[in-house]
Amino acid sequence: MSTLLVAIGAFVGYLVAYHTYGRWLARKIFRLDPKAVVPSIECRDDIDYCPTRKQVIFGHHYTSIAGTGPIVGPAIAVFWGWLPALLWVIFGAIFIGAVHDFGALVVSLRNRGQTVGDVAGRMIAPRVKYLFLTILFFALTLVLAVFGLVIATIFRLYPESVLSVWFAMPVAIAMGLWVHKFNGKLLIPSLMALGLMYAAIYLGVYHFPFPNEWLAQFGNPIVIWTIILLAYCYIASVLPVWLLLQPRDYVNSHQLIVALALLVVGVAVAGVTNQADINSAPAIVPADELPQGAPPILPFLFITIACGAISGFHCLVSSGTTSKQLAKEPDAHYVGYGSMLMEGVLAVLVILACCAGVGMGKYVKTPDPGSATVSRYVAETKVVDGIEQQLKGRAAWRTRYDNSKPWKDFGLGTKLAAFIEGGANFLGVLGIPLELAIGIIAVLVASFAATTLDTATRLHRYVIQELAGAIRLAPMTNKFAATGLAVVLGGVIAVIPAPGKDMGTGGLILWPLFGATNQLLAGLAFLVTFFYLWRRGRPAWFIAIPMTMMLVMPLWALLWQMFYPETGWAFTGQYMLFGIGIATMALQVWMVVEALLMIPRAKGVLEEALPPFEPRSAMAASGGRSC
Repeated sequence: MSTLLVAIGAFVGYLVAYHTYGRWLARKIFRLDPKAVVPSIECRDDIDYCPTRKQVIFGHHYTSIAGTGPIVGPAIAVFWGWLPALLWVIFGAIFIGAVHDFGALVVSLRNRGQTVGDVAGRMIAPRVKYLFLTILFFALTLVLAVFGLVIATIFRLYPESVLSVWFAMPVAIAMGLWVHKFNGKLLIPSLMALGLMYAAIYLGVYHFPFPNEWLAQFGNPIVIWTIILLAYCYIASVLPVWLLLQPRDYVNSHQLIVALALLVVGVAVAGVTNQADINSAPAIVPADELPQGAPPILPFLFITIACGAISGFHCLVSSGTTSKQLAKEPDAHYVGYGSMLMEGVLAVLVILACCAGVGMGKYVKTPDPGSATVSRYVAETKVVDGIEQQLKGRAAWRTRYDNSKPWKDFGLGTKLAAFIEGGANFLGVLGIPLELAIGIIAVLVASFAATTLDTATRLHRYVIQELAGAIRLAPMTNKFAATGLAVVLGGVIAVIPAPGKDMGTGGLILWPLFGATNQLLAGLAFLVTFFYLWRRGRPAWFIAIPMTMMLVMPLWALLWQMFYPETGWAFTGQYMLFGIGIATMALQVWMVVEALLMIPRAKGVLEEALPPFEPRSAMAASGGRSC
């Protein structure tokens, strides 16, 4: 019952916050105007700028921000106990994350859909634009490398997920053509697409799991999958948003919402019937019981759980793609604030799955005697006093979260498996066979990661174009060249071997920087929103508090990672991480100093206006973008 009460308390809290705090921000602070001309109308080109129904853009935005971040982060953080993770996810999402996403979206909406990096130059100081765009460049390169690795890992561990993830592409293109070219309605095609997607999951589990052993004869499957995924991202990010990005995210959002609804119902049934207990995991883990080498909960809880509470990557989605597609300003409340709360819902479900769900039983994959390709999942057991017992409760949780292993050995596959198998246990109480339940949750994770990956590629293209324009590097302002550079850089980092590892683990080299860099980005995005309000004489205290927190916590974490005795990068020969960490801190400090110097002069003084809008005909020769 405790599991159910936790879920109900969190979900009610999010609902109340949307209709109170979120509404106050929309009406009193940002003053959203339904009559305002938005970028999707002013700059419409039907490639990047395209007015879209809020239900469709919600699907794109939500699936883009809710990648594997709200899954991997909480799956790690429960090592410190489920209570700190839960409190950070609930209150962080309401008062920090949703405000961050909403603010970045509104600021971009009122600046012709420019990214927060571009807007920063006018809001704060011209030099800040170059600093911010440089940070965005490195952050997005890291996102492409890491998320490509995540999806490739899922495809290797759960080959039953491959068919459904790729089947979404032709279904999405068909829907995009139907809606955009033939002005078709969405309801019936959406239901048909949803049925097809779940049929593909069934076929992938029981009939057509991908034969990774066949792929292995051509090389490392992780490397091959990463190259294939990035090649797809190149194509997806240069196509018009209505043809693949929007409908794919819309179709995925329905599939993912159904999976999340099944998880919620599973949590309810498991809670009412006392089959699941969140106390299978400890509420708070004492420091002396943590794995060897584990970092302290402060500040690392706030760095480890990014997506689900607050994530700097979200400001790129808000200002990079979503602001170019909203049809009217009031939709920003629904999409910007609401999507982040929905991501909080996902993070709560992950915490419950990794604690109560994992505690329902530990399972291992074994070949099905009746099939050459299909695997079954059977309960793992141990022998106590000569009696074989199924692993449940704290024993099952400790088997997955083994504190006797060093922290560094708790790998990416282990983190993903904790949620996938714990979530499958929740679906199992609904009568869904365990192998099918694992297929559903594995597809959920892979689909979230895939939508983030191709959105991040498009965002990286925008950043490269803006940076190239700022430094007058004309060839890189072309969308095809900029996208190619983004994909190649991400691919090179992803496929190189990490020290002592196989090819295809390069993303793991820079993974320790990801959390701090991502949260630093959130603090800097808050800085831009703060100046937007400060210049207009509007209340900004509710921005200043989380802004300060998200500037201090990443800096604290970076200093610990670099200089902690014996394990710090400076003392262990990890000079690349150390060098990038120093550069990241220098950029942050420089940008904050620029902002502090500008604060006294900026109060009540509007920023420099954007130059007059160029007519579409004049822009056509420069690559098709009209703004």
